[in-house]
Amino acid sequence: MTQTAIDFRDESDALYALLEPLSDSDFERKTLFKDWTVNDVLAHLHFFNLAADLTLEDGDAFLRLLNTLRSARDTGETLVAATDRMLDGVRGRALLALWHDGYRAMADHYAAADPKQRVKWAGPDMSVRSSVTARLMETWAHGQEIYDLLGVERRDRDRIRNIVVLGVNTFGWTFSNRGEEAPADKPYLRLTAPSGDLWEWHEPSDANFIEGSATAFCQVVTQTRNIADTGLKVVGHTATRWMSVAQCFAGDPQTPPAPGMRHA
Repeated sequence: MTQTAIDFRDESDALYALLEPLSDSDFERKTLFKDWTVNDVLAHLHFFNLAADLTLEDGDAFLRLLNTLRSARDTGETLVAATDRMLDGVRGRALLALWHDGYRAMADHYAAADPKQRVKWAGPDMSVRSSVTARLMETWAHGQEIYDLLGVERRDRDRIRNIVVLGVNTFGWTFSNRGEEAPADKPYLRLTAPSGDLWEWHEPSDANFIEGSATAFCQVVTQTRNIADTGLKVVGHTATRWMSVAQCFAGDPQTPPAPGMRHA
């Protein structure tokens, strides 16, 4: 298997281990993310894993699925309601089993594919490697609200480097997506990996830098935490502006949670 596919599978397995002891009623508990229940989170992950698997096999079929979702949105149906309906309302431990089997199959399919192959998605086409990286990021990010709900501190592994790289690579897009010109002075990034290794990007600077844990950086770029609720050290105008609006996922500009809104 390619390492990114392994990382996606392992991150999903970690979330599965957290969810496996839960009862059906536990899946109805609301998280701090838009009041989504654990069922809503899991259905979202499962649906878009299926979509990613579909686009690998049949891009046209994926586009038809995407158009169905957009049509539902145009009629006023929420994403949660639409995916729930399209998954036949499966919930609880039955949904957990479907998601588990689905992500395992998807990981195998992506591991066997050419990492440079282009696949369709909601935005521009992307490579197979980018597609499975995005699924890993979504799993990690949406998993955070479940860890928070259950009061469990996640023990990250160095596979979150995939998310850090995604955050770094979307620096310019974060600004352009908001109609702003991306600054030329990319901040120096100095992060401590879960293993204790040091990860660095861009030219060293004492006036424009971000320093701290890789986990905290991932929390900010996936908007699962406000920068004020992390231990990241941020110095300089560009670094401060980036961390205030960072967004490593596709879609319209989103507002990060207010300080104190997302917590364990």
